[in-house]
Amino acid sequence: MKYAELFFGLLLFGLGFLFFRHAAVLAISAGIGIFLFGMISLENGFKAFSGGLLETLLKRSTNTLSKSLTFGALATALMQSSSLVSVLTISFLSAGLITLLAGIGIIFGANLGTTATAWLISGLGVKIDIGVYALPMLTFGVIFILRKQEFYKGAGYILVGLGFIFLGIHTMKEGFESFKDIIDLTQYAISGYKGVFIYIGFGVLITLIMQSSSASLVVTITALSTGQIGYENALALAIGSNLGTTITAVLGSLGSNIDGKRLAVAHLIFNLTTGILAAVFIYQLVDIVATLSDWVGIAPEDDALKLALFHTLFNLMGVLLMLPFIRPLVKFLEATIVLKTPLLQRTDDAIYLSDTALNAPQAAKEVLFQETQHLFVNAQSIIAYAINITPKDITSALSPEKVIALRAQPMNKNIEDLYERKFKPIYSKIIDFAVRAGANASEADTLSIMDMRRATQRMAEAIKDAKHLQPNMLRYLTSPNTFIKDEYDYIRISLIKHLRLLQEIMESKEEEALALSLGKVAQESKAFDVISGRSLDTLIRENRITSTMATSLMNDTAYALSIATNVIGTAKILLTHNAFFTQTHEVIFADELF
Repeated sequence: MKYAELFFGLLLFGLGFLFFRHAAVLAISAGIGIFLFGMISLENGFKAFSGGLLETLLKRSTNTLSKSLTFGALATALMQSSSLVSVLTISFLSAGLITLLAGIGIIFGANLGTTATAWLISGLGVKIDIGVYALPMLTFGVIFILRKQEFYKGAGYILVGLGFIFLGIHTMKEGFESFKDIIDLTQYAISGYKGVFIYIGFGVLITLIMQSSSASLVVTITALSTGQIGYENALALAIGSNLGTTITAVLGSLGSNIDGKRLAVAHLIFNLTTGILAAVFIYQLVDIVATLSDWVGIAPEDDALKLALFHTLFNLMGVLLMLPFIRPLVKFLEATIVLKTPLLQRTDDAIYLSDTALNAPQAAKEVLFQETQHLFVNAQSIIAYAINITPKDITSALSPEKVIALRAQPMNKNIEDLYERKFKPIYSKIIDFAVRAGANASEADTLSIMDMRRATQRMAEAIKDAKHLQPNMLRYLTSPNTFIKDEYDYIRISLIKHLRLLQEIMESKEEEALALSLGKVAQESKAFDVISGRSLDTLIRENRITSTMATSLMNDTAYALSIATNVIGTAKILLTHNAFFTQTHEVIFADELF
């Protein structure tokens, strides 16, 4: 850490010295900084629309591989940000809204879409004085940002982003023009494959420093157009920028879930394959570019446009080459990059929440729903142990009466311990995630997030009631007084019926079946009215149970009713948001996990 801080300090000092001695270096550096700030503003602008149209398009445009490729290419070309497209893709992938196959298709398409940057810069940026358009864009952009409406703010950030991008390119161009008076970089040109691989390394380094392949491409095209680097070395820098952005993506995936890591490896494989082929066959590609340039009317001396054509050509070559192998690649990644512990066996920790999902409101809501479902399963299991049955008994084919006969001996499960290990850690993470997800959410999204928080709070209340219910449940389980034993068995049977009906509800996706099951649950809730339904007064009057037993029974019936009410309330919230279980019950209710 100390060495990193020392290096950072030396870097700042070195740049300050160069800025003081050479105005051209200052202009180039300032141009890069302005351009990068413009890219950040542009991304922020498009993020303002990511909660609606962009996410809807992503979800609907990825049901086939061809659509995924097209979406990735068009979205990246439009937004001029492969990183934003990648972030949204990883967010949707982590939420299970798209498949790994679709995610890989989007990333491959994004590589093709990012070539639009080279065409725009080489076709417009270095040929006309785009600096004159920057100030009006910045002015109108700031005016829009000051408006309260989200649409105007998003549009304002996009205008400001474009304005800074144009201003950055203009400033870089002037800096490179002035730089000629200091030093002629073309004297450091290196020909042959030696130069190719050295400049590829420079391209990787520049991209890693600036964290943007678009920025490194702009620097390359600007330097090429001002005669600071040769055409051949510029092509190698373009290849290096592709490889550099892959390393950035891999580093960014370290905090994502397993599918995010698989996607990053797929990106790495694609860019490495494409980069190696482009480097090995660079001179053949140069000849093809020359031929195609003649066909489309690009002047022989227009190296900037020819670089854009080269950049598009080798990325297109990579897509066409990898396209037949995408499905085998998916199978390979799923087989080789796996969790040490199967996901659904992690009952003591969150399994769906991911910081990457926070980048897209729809993805954040989806993983929050999934994690709430996961917590619901754990809550059901804890409640099952509180009434002295196992989680598997909930899905058993045995009748409730046979289940309680089978579980006639106390298990003495520590409900407090189960709560601390299997519920509280996930509960805490859900609340923390919900707070962060709601920070910048729309009003509608905030309401959905608040519903999930209420659902988890109701689960916590149900477990607290189950903990209060358990001691007397175990005490009277083997009581010689058959009357009190029968009353507590009746509570157990009623709760088993509740849990089973709720499980049916969570599994069903048919509206009629849901309505029928909810009606059954409401009917079963009446079973807890022990005072009127089970004639508690008669049991006391005829001395069948003691007054102490009667008091315990009255309190525990209230706890049981509260458990049923809170669990039903949780299920209704999940159903309202169309959140259904997808896991297999053999894994969910495996007793050894608890």
